Amino acid sequence: MGSRPTLQNRFGDVHNRWCLVLVKIYRFAGVRPDRTIAREIAAVPYDVVTADEARALIAKNPKSFLRVSRPDAEMPDVPPHDPRVYRRAGENFAALISQGLMQKDATPGMYLYRVRQNGDSFLGLCCCLDVEDYRNATIRRHEQTRYDKEEDRTLHIEATRTHNGPVVLLYRDTGSIFSFLNGLITPATVPDAEVRGEQGGIHQIFRIADPAVLSRIEQQFLTVSSLYIADGHHRAKASVNVADRRIAAGLPADGEVSRFMGVMFAQDRVRIHGYSRLLSDLGTYTPLTFLDALAKYFEVTPYGNVRGSEYNIPPKIKKPERYHVVHMYLAGRWYECTRLLDKNAAPLDALDVAVLQTYVLEGLLGIIDPRGDARLQYLGGARPVADLEKLVDLGKYQLAFAMQPVKVGTVISIADAGGVMPPKSTWFEPKLLSGLVVHTFD
Repeated sequence: MGSRPTLQNRFGDVHNRWCLVLVKIYRFAGVRPDRTIAREIAAVPYDVVTADEARALIAKNPKSFLRVSRPDAEMPDVPPHDPRVYRRAGENFAALISQGLMQKDATPGMYLYRVRQNGDSFLGLCCCLDVEDYRNATIRRHEQTRYDKEEDRTLHIEATRTHNGPVVLLYRDTGSIFSFLNGLITPATVPDAEVRGEQGGIHQIFRIADPAVLSRIEQQFLTVSSLYIADGHHRAKASVNVADRRIAAGLPADGEVSRFMGVMFAQDRVRIHGYSRLLSDLGTYTPLTFLDALAKYFEVTPYGNVRGSEYNIPPKIKKPERYHVVHMYLAGRWYECTRLLDKNAAPLDALDVAVLQTYVLEGLLGIIDPRGDARLQYLGGARPVADLEKLVDLGKYQLAFAMQPVKVGTVISIADAGGVMPPKSTWFEPKLLSGLVVHTFD
């Protein structure tokens, strides 16, 4: 029998045989809280709370990682993108280190991130990925980024010298990757951190330090030719921006700064919710004239009470297999807006969010740039429907659209074809906490 091929030989064999650019994954020495204090450090993602909500959470828990990810919450009188805000983020992260609340692992490794909530169990691999794989589309994206949020995270990464919010990605499982990773956790395995999230889910971190196991994981991923960003498009693009700006400035841009932290999940082991749209004004329309204008493109029918719908509003009047279905909250009332599917439409044009953008946001309200128009805001699909009603009823917005979830297979097909969905088209679960593992660079 011949000797077992090395990792390098296997990569070469695969590359030469299929002529594919394969995903590169890297070990890293994460900065983490001790398990005894992890529940105080861990925080919700920066982009699922407002500054006011973050401020309230910090007041209850001064050790919260929100002090790093959302420093604007501590500086309400300073513009949110002021350089002082980003400096505060760096100072707050340095304080967590100097106070011994977070420490860097002695050797590079990888981490399993498991979430258990609502009867589901999600298991992802936390490692570092290469910005070059983003540039060459080995890491594929399906959504546009918003300019302001992209720049915000770029400045944040530069100021903290960290990738502290994990990018969530999907991989096509060859049939053995998930089972191998899942088998690393036995009933006797003690997590390195365990935290109960705001939504009640249990978040666990398991550090992988055994070189043989790490090599086996790297071997497993030699079969993966591409990754798909599920959540964190802005964080991924911002990481690339940081490296690109260093190159443009003639500074070193290799090593850790050329990588970013991701958590990878098998494509059939995640969930998707819709992503709601909120409009701050109706332009020249009143609620009645807007309903009349909308009726030119959609069949608009009063829906009734949606209080029993926690996240996605279930279609009631028309079936989404044959119709575009969008739910609208306007002037204290919910409506189901439906439009017959065009069987000849291209995959991107067939999306509910694309139809809404074309006929309503752009066609009626003149919102040509959904990435930058300040009249259009978004609310994550895991927020209760009641939050949409509240925001409109309080007068902060004039109307809300609740979207149906997109199928994972549709997202991957669009990414494979090089298509780009409108911003905030998908809300993936699990949502990972910040502060449990942080990747740093000099």
